[in-house]
Formats: sequence, C-alpha cells, structure tokens
Amino acid sequence: MQLAKVLGSVVATVKHPSLTGVRLLLIQPQDENGVPDGDPIVAADALQAGVGEIVEWTTGREAALTLPDTYSPVDTAVVSIVDHAWSDKRYLG
Repeated sequence: MQLAKVLGSVVATVKHPSLTGVRLLLIQPQDENGVPDGDPIVAADALQAGVGEIVEWTTGREAALTLPDTYSPVDTAVVSIVDHAWSDKRYLG
C-alpha cells in the first residue's frame, strides 16, 4: 500500500476529454511512519478526497481503472481514502 497526504488541487487549462469532471490532486507520498517520502506528485481523483486527508494511490494501468473512463491517459490515481492507519503503534491518519 502506498500512502500519501493530499496537499491541494491542480488546475489544468486543457485536459484529455476522458478526464472531464475528474479532479487532479497534488499528493505527498509518505513512508510507513507518516514522514514525507520523495517529491509531491499529481494524481487523478474520482473519489473527491480533501486537503489534509491520507489516501492510498497506485500507478500504471491500474490507475486508469479507478476512473469512469478506464482508458484515460493517467499514470497515477487515488484508490481509496484512508480512515485510520497504524505503524508500530503510531497513528498516521
């Protein structure tokens, strides 16, 4: 499972037609301790995650399968919104 914190929205002046109505989010990947891990990335979001929420994300072909049009040209997408997560008895969410 790959976790990230939602930092905000991304605005695109032009998007592929299959992404009409799909939000783009800026997410910060996190390690198992909730510490930022790498650079922020843009992910498609059909789940309507909010700023500050912890989400699970995926890449590759599986990313497009989370969207209404499963042939959308995306490489990263939010898969789920995480309610609670623990690692070594430390609360992450």
